[in-house]
Amino acid sequence: MGLIRSNAAPQTRFFFYPLPPGIRLIQGKDFESLAGRLAGTLRRHHGGPAVPFHCVPVAGARRGFDQRHDAGQFAQLGAAAAKTDSPTAKWATANRAPSMRLREFCADHRAVPALICAPFALHRATIADFAPGHSLVRALRSAGLSHICVTDWLSAVPEMRYLSIDNYLADLDVAVDELGGNVDLIGLCQGGWMALLFAARFPEKVHKLVLAGAPVDIRAGESPLSRLAAQTPLAVFEQLVELGGGRILGDRVLGFWGPRTLDSESVRQLLQVPRRLGGPELRRLEAEFQQWHAATVDLPGTYYLEVVEWLYKQNRLAEARLVALGHRIDLARLRLPLFLLAARDDDVVVPEQVFATARRVGTAATEIETAMAPCQHLGLFMGARTLRTIWPKIARWLAGKRAAPRRFSRSAGPDRGAPGEDVRIAPLKERRAMLAKIVRRYRL
Repeated sequence: MGLIRSNAAPQTRFFFYPLPPGIRLIQGKDFESLAGRLAGTLRRHHGGPAVPFHCVPVAGARRGFDQRHDAGQFAQLGAAAAKTDSPTAKWATANRAPSMRLREFCADHRAVPALICAPFALHRATIADFAPGHSLVRALRSAGLSHICVTDWLSAVPEMRYLSIDNYLADLDVAVDELGGNVDLIGLCQGGWMALLFAARFPEKVHKLVLAGAPVDIRAGESPLSRLAAQTPLAVFEQLVELGGGRILGDRVLGFWGPRTLDSESVRQLLQVPRRLGGPELRRLEAEFQQWHAATVDLPGTYYLEVVEWLYKQNRLAEARLVALGHRIDLARLRLPLFLLAARDDDVVVPEQVFATARRVGTAATEIETAMAPCQHLGLFMGARTLRTIWPKIARWLAGKRAAPRRFSRSAGPDRGAPGEDVRIAPLKERRAMLAKIVRRYRL
């Protein structure tokens, strides 16, 4: 892990993991035959497409799947992988690579650090600090938080292909210790289940916990992502890892779920750009988003397959069957103050998968806050309206201040309404009713 102070000049402290013995790098000549076998598997399993589940669906993503098209895509993946590999610097002597940098944006060491656990999925951690007006880091800082850090998970090089959930959980533990051993933890999307797992494993190190768009209780609801993971045989995911030489190669799988580039209207909706914004400023913002969307990371195959099988297929975290760093994780024993944020129009993590967390943990209902944002998945972290209205309330909650809830105006469009008018934090009675509805609907 590398540590970067004030998000500027690095002070690097590396923590390495040994390379296991008996490594066999898959040879280029093997890729085309593997791709052929994978294409055959796709044709045999019509229940769901075998696309990498970490790909974040965005506006414009296809809702249906053409098995022939997907098989052809995999064949192209195999052929491309046989010719090239992800460009990495060459070292003459065998060594081990870091998996994470800790970026520190503002450091008032008198305050409890707010550590944003970014998702380690397809895209980079700059999802938390995308652009002015679309930056969660800036939103939290403007709302009064004075010590903010972000986990910047590094793209996995070939030597990291055996890293597991435990490895990344241990790195997160090191980062928290670097910050003094006690933090407010904010988990975004795939970083949400990691943050919850850490809080359950090390509850004495977390002051308050925020989960935003986090897939926790997969069986509480169904999204296209969770349905895909459930219907696709694990062997197909294993073959996908094999095609990448033990890794999930982000650049090669980006186009499987949706288009590599998005049209202007899709970008405008995701980022919640006001209609009045146009011209060069809008074109610049769109270009920055397309650049962010295209900049992918590679994932260790071991980590990827554990997430697919343990979290998505078996729901181990929610059902107290996951073992992390030698301990079985039982969320019912977790009693930390908790804030749950979901997106109303999310097709990656449906709200039920987020809000059902309240039923799984042991936290008192009076210590649980919930909010529903009228947006899509990426809008939770990059949307201008969401950052302007909801996250300041979360920041005040973290700091111990409570804002009076305000009504959500359904007549207010995405570009209208003053801060605080398009969302509210539900009062306790309503939150209990919401949870009861979820329990009845999904028979939890």
